[in-house]
Amino acid sequence: MAAPRPKIKNPPDGGQSSLHRRVVDELRQLILARRFKPGERLVEERLAEELGVSRNPVREAIRVLAAEGLVEVSANRGASVTTMSAQEARETIELRALLEGHNARLATRRQDKEVIKRIEAVLTKGSLAVANGRFEQLGDLNQKFHAELAAASQNTVLGDVLKRLRDRTAMLFSTDDPDYQERTWNEHAAILRAIIDGDERRAASLAAEHVMHAGSDYLLALDLQMPWDAAAPEHARRTEIAPPRTRTPRKSAA
Repeated sequence: MAAPRPKIKNPPDGGQSSLHRRVVDELRQLILARRFKPGERLVEERLAEELGVSRNPVREAIRVLAAEGLVEVSANRGASVTTMSAQEARETIELRALLEGHNARLATRRQDKEVIKRIEAVLTKGSLAVANGRFEQLGDLNQKFHAELAAASQNTVLGDVLKRLRDRTAMLFSTDDPDYQERTWNEHAAILRAIIDGDERRAASLAAEHVMHAGSDYLLALDLQMPWDAAAPEHARRTEIAPPRTRTPRKSAA
């Protein structure tokens, strides 16, 4: 692992539920930030030492993250970060693209001004981070952007499903490629503009294509072909920004 993480302090009131939640959140972020790579073992004793807690909250965190699909537990190897086959990755990307499109459509319809202001604030921070090359900030900002976008749809069930799908795809997508990040935040800006303009169809198309772009980069890096006309949701195929016929695989974080 890279630089040591600050240890998690026990809650002042000794509340174990609070401590457990914080260990779950911390371990989730370590996985999503790729501090632990897909397939890497998660050793309870080592994690407990790094986080400054006992093994019990670490064991509970592993159970929670296994239920979320981020961790695999087997009798032989114990716990490890989930690995996805190419087919599983494709299916997850396709489903997320479909649902992100619907989420953007609902956000456009609801026009929640307060949430839109929060999205604008995150977008400004993300664009500045890209411009200044502060890529270490972009993982959290990307999560915040999409979390606020989910809030804007005012559909909590959809938001819960999307969060799980985002967490699973976060392990696949690049985080340190300047071209990738510039494109990502330009696409974020275009999605938000369509929402503010009240264009449901365009917002849905751009949101779905945003996921398919990142997904095709990953799959192409595995020497697979992403059949845009077949795999993309219908509203993504109608987008005004046509996908290129040939794409050069970019450096992927996966």
